[in-house]
Amino acid sequence: MDGRPQDEERGGEPGGALGDLPALVRDAELVPPPRPASGRLPVATLEEFRALYRRSIDDVGAYWAEVAGELEWSAGWPPSPAMTGSLAEGFNFFPGARGNVSVNCVDRHARATPHKEAVRWIGEDGAQRAWTYAEFADQTARFAQVLVDLGVSRGDVVALYLPNLLETFAVVHACLRIGAIYNIIFSGFSATALAERVVDTGARVVVTADETFRRGRALALKATLDEVLDRLPSVEHVVVVRRSANPATPMTAPRDRYYDDLMAATPHGADPVPLEANDPGFIIYTSGTSARPKGLVHSGLGFLTGAYHNVKYALDLGPEDVYWCTADCGWLTFPIFELIGATACGATMLATEGALDYPGPQRLYSILEEHRVTKVFTAPTVLRMLARHGGELASRFDLSALSLLALVGEPLDATTWHWVRDHLGDGSLEINNTYGQSETGSAWTSSAVGVTPAKPGSCGVALPGHDYAIVDEAGEPVATGSVGYLTITQPFPALVRTIWGDPQRYRAQYFTRFGPSRYDSADAAIKDADEHVWVVGRVDDVINVAAHRLSTMEMESALLTMPGVAEAAVIGVDDSVKGQVPEAFVTLTSAPGTAISEEDLRQRLVDQIGAIARPRRVHVLSTMPRTRSGKIVRRLLRELVVDGAARGDTSGLEDPEVLAQLEAELRRE
Repeated sequence: MDGRPQDEERGGEPGGALGDLPALVRDAELVPPPRPASGRLPVATLEEFRALYRRSIDDVGAYWAEVAGELEWSAGWPPSPAMTGSLAEGFNFFPGARGNVSVNCVDRHARATPHKEAVRWIGEDGAQRAWTYAEFADQTARFAQVLVDLGVSRGDVVALYLPNLLETFAVVHACLRIGAIYNIIFSGFSATALAERVVDTGARVVVTADETFRRGRALALKATLDEVLDRLPSVEHVVVVRRSANPATPMTAPRDRYYDDLMAATPHGADPVPLEANDPGFIIYTSGTSARPKGLVHSGLGFLTGAYHNVKYALDLGPEDVYWCTADCGWLTFPIFELIGATACGATMLATEGALDYPGPQRLYSILEEHRVTKVFTAPTVLRMLARHGGELASRFDLSALSLLALVGEPLDATTWHWVRDHLGDGSLEINNTYGQSETGSAWTSSAVGVTPAKPGSCGVALPGHDYAIVDEAGEPVATGSVGYLTITQPFPALVRTIWGDPQRYRAQYFTRFGPSRYDSADAAIKDADEHVWVVGRVDDVINVAAHRLSTMEMESALLTMPGVAEAAVIGVDDSVKGQVPEAFVTLTSAPGTAISEEDLRQRLVDQIGAIARPRRVHVLSTMPRTRSGKIVRRLLRELVVDGAARGDTSGLEDPEVLAQLEAELRRE
């Protein structure tokens, strides 16, 4: 997910104990919810939440059947048993029950509130379009029939090389309507990365757009696809959405057809196909640094159940909300928190094209103000970008409608948490930092909005139905306040079911280190005395300095407490004496007179953590290499300082051109 996907193959264990990090959580205060529970959740107090959590873990099958019972099923309900199988060997929720995701996310709202606005799209150039739920349902059903007419049937793969568009919503739900398996491929990927994924799935149809716009430039998606079509023998049809209607877009008949032409020739929609609760719904790939990407397979109705539950607890989303998930549809954050989870809750959703800070950081504020956005789901890096430009800019906009801001993707430092609370909203903004992975299909640690208190920097608490353990190398639980390996100990419906075409790799990837009864997240975490979970980084990001284990999150948080520091990233580099030493990178705020020396920054780490954390270097950069979802790509920073150049995969970067700029800056030091 735009959560934190697993980045590499692994089998061995890191050397040495992970160690304790009490300083990371010692000073974090509990912050009560700024407003009471809305009544949409089954709990209203922390005590009720804890009781529900305990009951949910005692019988996870029964709990998830309660959640799924709030959705619409066509046959086999209620299921008995509610769950079968096991983590490593395969599990099923609601076996034999049948339903359809598009019915739950689109049709039932179109029946109840046909004229309610469902999705509002905002182009980077200021263009806007919107669909009501009735229009959304019509577009979905008719494009489902288009796919049927193109020969797509249940179990076939449809590849989506699309940006955020209204049509993306219809195409996804059209696939789910007929039982086709969709694979959204990030529209910023290169032709090679695109081809790799289409070849792996054997997709028969590719849906793309003629162009999209980012930072004022037109990106020719159809032309990029054409570069590799001769290497994609499975592709029979290409459907092209007209975003720019550029007449120079290459089209080859009869293979290539425009979306609007096909829709005009299809007056009637396809009926929804009743699908079994565990049938595959979609494939999403995680990019590896040393191995081929993994095609994670999520079930359709299982994922719906998990996303619906996740959105209820983490956003308390309702029909009255104007809600904006800022992610790109190519990352799993968007299906969880917009395409499926938010539509299941019947909100009005925003979908935006382009960069959030183009033509300037005021774009994000302008959208919040103009559309009276009530709730936002974004990434901590976006907030650090806003903080970099200061509170004065935020004060120019009316953000009083904003009641909740939720986050996923990277650790959130306490400094940024407090800046957001002080400068956004009307003084009663609820800030919900969550944690999940592409594999988990949900941000399963979170606040329960209006119920559980927050802690600046933590990832909240485990939501009901999610059982976990933080363990040492031997698989034994670690003490409260100590760092260990974060593992999942019972299945839940949104958890990944397999790796496409390679079930053996699935078992080896996630069930080697701790055996078949525990899913290995490869993340390092702490549980504190208030049951808050702190995910402090990948296991490989816990740096071993002279036999002391240091968290990159703790070091980055310490740097961010330095006035004038906007962003921070820390990596470990080899050292002949200490084994590893930290090396840090920062960007500075745009405040006038910002001047910080490298020694000031190094001393901040010593003062905050200890002499063991003194970095070899602290590099002051003009920017960071980021994905479009806002994550800093620390792997590339490591390559820049160790190898002198970025040699790994750069196809997911927001702006690959920054690498040459950063190389030049590092050479000048």
